[in-house]
Amino acid sequence: MMAVALGLEHVGGLEPCPLCVFQRVGVIATGVVLAVAAGHNPDGRLGRGVYAVLALAGVAGGAFVAGRHVWLQSLPADQVPSCGPGLDYMIDVLPLQEVIATVLSGSGECAAVDAAFLGLSLPAWTLVGFIALAAFPLAMLWRAVRSCPVE
Repeated sequence: MMAVALGLEHVGGLEPCPLCVFQRVGVIATGVVLAVAAGHNPDGRLGRGVYAVLALAGVAGGAFVAGRHVWLQSLPADQVPSCGPGLDYMIDVLPLQEVIATVLSGSGECAAVDAAFLGLSLPAWTLVGFIALAAFPLAMLWRAVRSCPVE
């Protein structure tokens, strides 16, 4: 998912909006947890379960942001919020909690559909990607529950 995002940015020339950046954080967080889990390869139910829950948290956070983005893009033009300051500026001048609240409230730049593929906007495809990505931590959780005897 990150390869596609970076390709669209650096090759396709699409500049990510603040909600797109937050979705990238969800993808990266999930990928890091899954990579560490693969490297560690815990034997016990607890270790597998912890990694699965952490990865699911990354997926859920990213899916929430992608869903919010899709919702903003579906608003009628008269209900789209006005454009706000850039993410770099907000990070420089606002506390982190306020940056997160401001980005999640959305802005006009996030409501614009810059590109679509097969009738779905990029945030909609990202939401589909998060749903598919959830299969990995769910499989880990299933394996932890089924393969480990109750201790």
